[in-house]
Amino acid sequence: MHDLTTEALLDAVRGWVEIESPTNDAAGVNRVADHAEGLLRGIGAAIERTPGRDGYGDILIGRVAGAEPGPGLLLLGHIDTVHQRGTFAYRREGDRAYGPGIYDMKGGNAMAVAALQHLHATDRRPRLPVSVMMIPDEEVGSPSSRAAIEAEALRHRAALVVEPSGEGGKFTVARHGIARWHLRTLGRPAHAGAYHAEGRSAVREMAHHILALEALTDHPRNFFVNIGIVQGGTHENMVPAECRAICYALVPTAVEERELREAVHALPQHDPDVFTEVTAGLGRPPFGKTPAIQALYDHAAALAREAGLPSAGERIAGGGSDGNFTGALGVPTLDGLGVIGGGPHTREEFVELRCLVPRTRLLARLFETLGPGTAGL
Repeated sequence: MHDLTTEALLDAVRGWVEIESPTNDAAGVNRVADHAEGLLRGIGAAIERTPGRDGYGDILIGRVAGAEPGPGLLLLGHIDTVHQRGTFAYRREGDRAYGPGIYDMKGGNAMAVAALQHLHATDRRPRLPVSVMMIPDEEVGSPSSRAAIEAEALRHRAALVVEPSGEGGKFTVARHGIARWHLRTLGRPAHAGAYHAEGRSAVREMAHHILALEALTDHPRNFFVNIGIVQGGTHENMVPAECRAICYALVPTAVEERELREAVHALPQHDPDVFTEVTAGLGRPPFGKTPAIQALYDHAAALAREAGLPSAGERIAGGGSDGNFTGALGVPTLDGLGVIGGGPHTREEFVELRCLVPRTRLLARLFETLGPGTAGL
């Protein structure tokens, strides 16, 4: 991509968005990986592709050589979306474009690759090697790819994550963590009419647990506990013998993570004949802003002004990304480098067209300038 124009970049974004790729559709996710691989091969990247496992798509890495040797930059993106095939289609309306995953996060992926294509087309190179890593299962917690992400992060100087920016363009310098717990209560079935007294309700016991766990929510602390899925019973005329629930929590620091874990393991037994099982689910560790992340942010903010972007500032983000894994390892991580827009995980997901050129130019300048002695690297 020689010229960075809104129309050319929007065409590039559309090329990613129109390949539908819900996480549970490994073939669809792999078609996006094929698309990314073709673009990266076009600029001479060395391709490494790990076949998917556990029903997920492949992990794709394109390694782009830098002008200087040594550990480089890890560019993280994910190619799965939350939208099932046929949910809604790409469209352009005025100064916005809509489509499945256009904001979270195919727009950011498209801009990052376009920035590398632009450097290649203008006979420039990233200062350090860049590893473009595309993840197939981020929207469900990256279960098949977390270990690979962490291994790659430890081999790089810094991680850049092109998840969408927040609040009109802010860069993400820290993220709250995510904790999941799976709960199961086991009671005793009985006919709910003739023999109700002989039953022991698993649903009623779970109801006590739901109230206890959601009561931990503390909005001023950004500690949110949500029981989002509950499944119990088999018939309205039967005392339910089993109930399952999933607890999802936003944990801003390790303190809240520990508080939730202790509460889950200390749930009281209200009915002595109903038993509760708890199992830890997929989570994402929180990471905080470090001096190295501050230096990365300051460097990016200066380049943003140079690229014609207003200085939107920094934020601590709720919701997880693969940057949680790299940041928690102590690898300097700057997240939220993707598009400006809104509506994530809805049918009104959009990008603002005005952001495409300056945000892509910013990414190109980050690749071109980040190296030993800059941004604390």
